[in-house]
Amino acid sequence: MNVHLFIPCFVDQLFPETAFNMVKVLEKLGCNVSYNTEQTCCGQPAFNAGYQDECRSVATKFLKDFHTYDYIVAPSGSCTGFVRNYYGKLFDNSAAHNDVKLLRKNLYEFTEFLVDVLRVTDVGATLEGVGTYHDACGALRECGIKAGPRQLLEKVKGLELREMNDSEVCCGFGGTFAVKYKPISLGMGEQKVHNASDSGADYLISTDLSCLMHLDGYIRKHGQSIKIMHIADVLASGW
Repeated sequence: MNVHLFIPCFVDQLFPETAFNMVKVLEKLGCNVSYNTEQTCCGQPAFNAGYQDECRSVATKFLKDFHTYDYIVAPSGSCTGFVRNYYGKLFDNSAAHNDVKLLRKNLYEFTEFLVDVLRVTDVGATLEGVGTYHDACGALRECGIKAGPRQLLEKVKGLELREMNDSEVCCGFGGTFAVKYKPISLGMGEQKVHNASDSGADYLISTDLSCLMHLDGYIRKHGQSIKIMHIADVLASGW
């Protein structure tokens, strides 16, 4: 199976090891993985800030970079959800309409691809400790991803998965929200970390590194012992 990587800006610039771990897992499962080095942003930051014309320019390039009939896989529910749910509005009644339909059909978030397309829940990973899962808004609300990540984590040897209180509540990041509404964002992050810690977890796991980076800022500042992990890093552990 041929798979093209879509590596969001956040992962590319700040957490590249997660992208490599995603490749590691996909290749173990028999996928032929390709990476278009010309790819850039999907346009979500500009769109969320209200710059739709600028976003459309970036998105037009994105459509060209990912014009393929193969699967496209990304380690981010946020970016995947944005492309799926808002490209249709950006390019409504335009010549790019069919390109958008093709892209939306082939684009998957990483865990979604493993569970729904490859039909795999056990990748042979091992991680000792207790983990709790945070439902990132992009994955849960934009893509409808909830059961899949948990199914994958439950099959990780040595890992005990515990649900925290309010796992579906936003962590407070929200891109520019964290900048414009800092006190609210920090309060939401604090509550999320406390809920995760109260579960007894060693690892706070999610599909989205933007959420995890936000939460890790609070964790580090306040000397908490819990560690953040993207689910791709978990699934690449122990082998």
